[in-house]
Amino acid sequence: MPYTEEDGGRLNNFAVEPKMYTAEPPTQKEKRNYIVFGALAAVLVAGVVAVAFAASNVS
Repeated sequence: MPYTEEDGGRLNNFAVEPKMYTAEPPTQKEKRNYIVFGALAAVLVAGVVAVAFAASNVS
């Protein structure tokens, strides 16, 4: 464990830092999947709003 000693004799214990890496840009297939999932999510939200609207007007 990496310890450092401060003035006055106090010890500080620091966590081991994870290995860093650079992110890669999304591929064309991943971009297409993002668009498809976004469209499906929008349809789902619109459907839930439509059901809620229809249910609130029931008398």
